[in-house]
Amino acid sequence: MLSNKTLSVWLSAVVMTVFMSGCSSWIYRINVPQGNFLEQSDVDKLRVQMTREQVLYVLGTPLAKDTFNNNVWHYQYVFNIDRESEVRKSFTVYFENDKLVRVSGDFEEPEEFNTPLDS
Repeated sequence: MLSNKTLSVWLSAVVMTVFMSGCSSWIYRINVPQGNFLEQSDVDKLRVQMTREQVLYVLGTPLAKDTFNNNVWHYQYVFNIDRESEVRKSFTVYFENDKLVRVSGDFEEPEEFNTPLDS
């Protein structure tokens, strides 16, 4: 049988380990990008009058489609760098008669956006 001194040392070590593990203010969290990662070079490929299929090919599947307005697609991207900072990008494309008519969001409109691909 263990002596009282040995038992108290082990019990103290266990209690200290439990309490010290709860004192950590830094918990490792993996930074996981969420949503659609877009770059300006992707957005620069868009042109007015592109079909939905062409936009899907260039930008990929949107993160969200407006439930009440099928002519609006939303592309969102979030990346948590650390506890205090994150990168958020938002981009929205608008269609009329199944053709791209307008874009908005955190990216610049392409210089040649108003030039259809057919011309």
